[in-house]
Amino acid sequence: MVCGTNLFAIAGYAVCSSLMLVVNKLTVHFLPAPSFVLLTQFFASCFVVKLFGLLGVITVDALEWRKLRAFFFVSLAFLACVFANMKTLQFANVETFIVFRAATPLVISIADYCFLGRELPGLRSAACLILLACGAAAYTMTDSHFVVHGYVWVGVWFVIFCFDQLYIKHAVDTTKVDSNWGRVFYTNLWASLLAGAMVLATEPQVLHTMQWTPRSMAALGLSAVLGVGISYFAFLCRAAVSATCFTVIGNVCKVLTVLINVLIWDKHASPLGLGCLSLCLLGAAFYTQAPKREAAPAVTVAAYAPVNLSEDKVSAPA
Repeated sequence: MVCGTNLFAIAGYAVCSSLMLVVNKLTVHFLPAPSFVLLTQFFASCFVVKLFGLLGVITVDALEWRKLRAFFFVSLAFLACVFANMKTLQFANVETFIVFRAATPLVISIADYCFLGRELPGLRSAACLILLACGAAAYTMTDSHFVVHGYVWVGVWFVIFCFDQLYIKHAVDTTKVDSNWGRVFYTNLWASLLAGAMVLATEPQVLHTMQWTPRSMAALGLSAVLGVGISYFAFLCRAAVSATCFTVIGNVCKVLTVLINVLIWDKHASPLGLGCLSLCLLGAAFYTQAPKREAAPAVTVAAYAPVNLSEDKVSAPA
């Protein structure tokens, strides 16, 4: 049974995740500088959270070296994953990205068992994950905008994403914070510094030649607002469910993304491709989270009295 807090986290993450993919696609269309878009999202999340913490509206962890050290690699994994996400959206259509994302639980469920103490998926859940992989394979044959460079970035993103899901779940479970907003603050603080260096290294000329329009500024502003929301709900959801379940939730909520994309974008898939995508999402919807493995029971030594062999003899009757 899903409790109220978990339902709130799942619903919030589903809404933000569904909208974020399309908004990011629109933003990099108007502003072809993905590193700068990421920097804006990270800085906005860090600044807004810290400001509201200083005003006493929310509880935000103070700066501590222990937490800074713990969340550095979280930010590094997160930044690498999001940057590969943005590059994928720059060279491939949204459905291509979604369907490869739908195949990630198959890998993560095995890693969940190996590294995070979960059981392997049951028969029904395993069948659902196989359906995800088969749908992904079928989709690649129907992609009307096949771009080899785009699929290279999808492959890079796939590897980074699997590591990201597992490592961040580990960090969330093992790093104690005062509130979930603390995770948002620390992650986006490091991510802002890393993304700032990335912008200076990769996009200085793009920023000089970029033309600002009301549409581009609106898209960037909306992406920053969603960045705050998805950071908060993602960490809240990660703390509540397993790494595999969190990944599957993200896949299911992409149904809304596909519907929005079909309505507003010209680079969407064919009906057959959308049918393959629907199979992926159907399998994700029926996936059940694997429980944690129980520790092996300790061997119990029976409390029998020791036997003295020298005295354990039956005397012959006289």
